Amino acid sequence: MKVITTDIEGVKIVEPDVFGDERGWFCETYSKPRYEKFGIKADFVQDNESMSSRGVVRGLHWQAAPFTQAKLVRVERGAVLDVAVDIREGSPTYGRHVAVELSSVNRRQLFIPKGFAHGFFVLEDDTVFSYKCDEPYNPGSERGMRFDDPDLGIKWPDVGVPLTLSPKDRMHPPFKEIEPCREKA
Repeated sequence: MKVITTDIEGVKIVEPDVFGDERGWFCETYSKPRYEKFGIKADFVQDNESMSSRGVVRGLHWQAAPFTQAKLVRVERGAVLDVAVDIREGSPTYGRHVAVELSSVNRRQLFIPKGFAHGFFVLEDDTVFSYKCDEPYNPGSERGMRFDDPDLGIKWPDVGVPLTLSPKDRMHPPFKEIEPCREKA
């Protein structure tokens, strides 16, 4: 397994070892002791999965304290541009983001620590996205901000179809209006 550190503390790209032969391939998608050796420490309690079409945007979302979530995300089929935005109060990288393509071809994963807004843009039809969370979903603490806020500087690709967002995601405030994450990670 290869773990790539990013420009933002705590956010890590994981490239699992893939073993292939004439039968197909195998890879370990998670092993707590192994991931902890690479500094990915979270007690995951919930797994989620979504299927989306090309042009769907999900996010940018997070849960407010005390229900903040660390996530380990990956794509089982298709491809996304996955984005994590630092919203940790007092962080030297507050407002900066990491964007990485995750796909069933590259099998990359992204570890997103507590204190980050998260979202993804679907690049291929019938994309299946899955993620582990270290805190259960808590509807009362759900928060969001505009995915396309120019202050964030995220370069979303053009996939040749109209964007599809949930009504809730269309209503999120801009970055300047959000409350920073105050919980220590």
